[in-house]
Amino acid sequence: MSGKHFKNSPQKYYKIISFATFVGLLYACSTTKKVPDREYLLTENNFEFEDTKQFFDDELKDYVQQKPNKKQLLFLPLSLMWYNAANPKYDTLLNEYMTYPSEMRNQKLRDSLFIKYNMRKDIGKSLFMDRLYHSWGTPPVILDQTRTAKSAQQIGNRLTYRGYWDAEVKYTQKLDSANKKASVNYSIKHNLPTTIQEYYYNIPDAGIKDVFRQNINSSLVRKGQTLDQTVLEKEIARINEMMREYGYYRFNAGNDEVGFVADSLKSNKNIPLVLEIHKDSLDRPYKRATFGNIDVAVVQRPSDFPRRTVKDSLRKIRFHKVDDQYNTSSLWRAIIVENGTQYDQKKLDLTKRNLVAMNNFSILKAKDSLRQGGLNSPNDSIVDVFYLLKPLDKYELKLGTDLNYSQLLNFGISPSVDLITRNVFGGAENLTTSVAGTFGSIKNPKNLDKRILAYEYSAQASLSFPRLLLPFSYYKLIPKRYSPTTSINLGASVQNNIGLGRTNFNSGLNYYANVNDQASHRLTLFNTLFSLTKNKDSYYDFFVNDNNVRQTVFDDYFIYNPQLKQEFDSGELTRDQVSEKIMTDDGYLNTLDKKKTDDLLAFRGTLVNKDRQTQNVLISSMIYNFIYNEIGKKDYPNAFYFNGKVEFAGNIPSLFNQKRNDGGGVLRSPERTIFGIPYAQFVKFDFDVRKYFKFNGNQTLALRQFIGLGIPYGNSSTMPFVRSYFNGGANDIRAWVAFGGLGPGGSQIDEKVRTYLMGNIKLTTNIEYRIPFTSMYEGAIFTDIGNVWNTEDNGFDDQFKFNRFIKEMGIGSGVGLRVNIAYITLRLDLAYKIYDPNQIETERWRFSKIQPLKPTLNIAFGYPF
Repeated sequence: MSGKHFKNSPQKYYKIISFATFVGLLYACSTTKKVPDREYLLTENNFEFEDTKQFFDDELKDYVQQKPNKKQLLFLPLSLMWYNAANPKYDTLLNEYMTYPSEMRNQKLRDSLFIKYNMRKDIGKSLFMDRLYHSWGTPPVILDQTRTAKSAQQIGNRLTYRGYWDAEVKYTQKLDSANKKASVNYSIKHNLPTTIQEYYYNIPDAGIKDVFRQNINSSLVRKGQTLDQTVLEKEIARINEMMREYGYYRFNAGNDEVGFVADSLKSNKNIPLVLEIHKDSLDRPYKRATFGNIDVAVVQRPSDFPRRTVKDSLRKIRFHKVDDQYNTSSLWRAIIVENGTQYDQKKLDLTKRNLVAMNNFSILKAKDSLRQGGLNSPNDSIVDVFYLLKPLDKYELKLGTDLNYSQLLNFGISPSVDLITRNVFGGAENLTTSVAGTFGSIKNPKNLDKRILAYEYSAQASLSFPRLLLPFSYYKLIPKRYSPTTSINLGASVQNNIGLGRTNFNSGLNYYANVNDQASHRLTLFNTLFSLTKNKDSYYDFFVNDNNVRQTVFDDYFIYNPQLKQEFDSGELTRDQVSEKIMTDDGYLNTLDKKKTDDLLAFRGTLVNKDRQTQNVLISSMIYNFIYNEIGKKDYPNAFYFNGKVEFAGNIPSLFNQKRNDGGGVLRSPERTIFGIPYAQFVKFDFDVRKYFKFNGNQTLALRQFIGLGIPYGNSSTMPFVRSYFNGGANDIRAWVAFGGLGPGGSQIDEKVRTYLMGNIKLTTNIEYRIPFTSMYEGAIFTDIGNVWNTEDNGFDDQFKFNRFIKEMGIGSGVGLRVNIAYITLRLDLAYKIYDPNQIETERWRFSKIQPLKPTLNIAFGYPF
């Protein structure tokens, strides 16, 4: 490195040297500094498998009693280094000091410990840094050979539990006396598993047997399977849940009614297995339970019931209220259990969920029990239910601030204020009013080396109802168990990014229904958006690349038509009028050579951009959304996700307005308007499908397919800007930034102009393999494929065609790191362009152009999908 180079970049090298010095100092605090002589720091547990590795083997590490010190920053054992940084002579004292509650840790306690440990000369010392190191640090894990032997035994027991009765577990310890470090190697040989030769069941009770037979195809246990006791446990849990759904109250509550018997007398490889279901040794019959009294009390204090409450009832549900703050009907809608119906545990669970979801009550007590005397009378099977509710505060104020990052906005801050007003009309309705803003910076289009302020602020109001707002009774069509709700939304927002700000007004009437924990429906009626563009005339001032293209074409056209230049210079014609004249002047178009034709094509792209981005639009639509989601559900390790949405826009306005009185854009035909604003007419379909596969423990293969199609018709020749599709970004095709020049289709016009072109067809395929390193760090390898197109050719070869769309799919691949901190996942993805359909045919594959040190960097929070 030359001195000249260092002088030119002193800050850059200062940071590098400082970081290297910091890491060096950490390493200087030797990890074995506080390891006693003839002892060893455990640095690693290794597992070797002498035969085929099984799917559950990653869990074996959990049965090792001693694990090395955890690694954090840059995979270094940072907490151990903090511990070692403390003065060793205070270790014993501080270890005891940290056992006291935090409110007792003061100088008086430290002085008493100094006396206890005969360290009187240290009385009065704060030991601030040493205490800090101890609180942040963890002591070294010293190898205990006895615990290693016990770990090997526990691993063997787990293998037996998993069905490998003849498994062999051996261990060796590698001791490094010079460095006082040790590692343990566990060698595992599974051998052949024990399998289920035959599967029988012994169920004396006819009712229980009938239910089991009806659902036998759902059994998790099969003949020929490995005798894995974790599977047997899941089967017992399935049977318990199933029987309780069929009315058997607290079935197997003591975990002594359902079990498996394996006969291993003749063989330990092929074993007959019998499922036993008995209530007790007398084989007393089971009886299905029914719901009896259902009581719901709304009180301020538990002691208010029953002394201060007044009784009311609705459809066999008894309500006890201190006052009339809540309508009885609003409480009745949340109660799924019904008097006289068969007991079903899921109805109890759903009722609790509904009461919590109302966001009006805290549940002081939720009790279900056999009617008094039932425990002594086997024939009594009536279950009484009681809920004790306390209303939440009428008003709740929430203040929040989010930090966010995008490739357009860079880092931004989003403060918000939410006020919740509960029980507005006495029917558990909630009014939520919100004021929020997002503030950040973006690159200045006039000077890319500088950034300018970008912001958005909004005000929203949402009134939610724990029922459907319909002029008729809907309970026969939509059962109470679907927990239907309604919300009315009103809002306004102001955006200012690159000078072309927008003012938006939105409203909507939304209906929700949850079929179960996985499936939900949403129907939005009268979804309305007014989007008004500010500073339209400043478009070319901020889209500098588009203005350069415009100026090139204008200059050439003014040579062809000098008279028009005079009219333009004198202000008689606007830029839009000149642009329209150029695009319709056949005489001029016939004079263009190849270069000028390309310039005109790029100019057409700028006009499409301008028309879309400066368009005022009214969108009045109906939206239906269905979501099926298994993500995060413990019963679905290989989760599936589907989100389907269809939107119909502009049909109602078209019934009342037939007059075309909008001037349109340069390339846009005149459109019908309402209040001077053209309304959009289109149908739009979005389908997002995801599938997750678990491998080798916690490794995950995640697949995603997105299909989007928007079809403008009637009053619209193109999709409005806010409903169009674009490529790129941290959750899309990561090798391209958002609006980064991918698409539409295989268009060959200049990337600087093509950047903001959008489409009404989108296909995106994402494949990602996630590999956890530790509980905190996770790596990923991914490939993203896709593009956007238009249903019609806008003049630059962007139309979707079945015989070539595969060749027009952009491909990007890369690697990523995820850091899980508390409930937040910070994501860093490095992506590279593999195939760029917008390059000329011979240069689309980009392998030779890849620069490993210059990836497309994506920083985001959460997983991409």
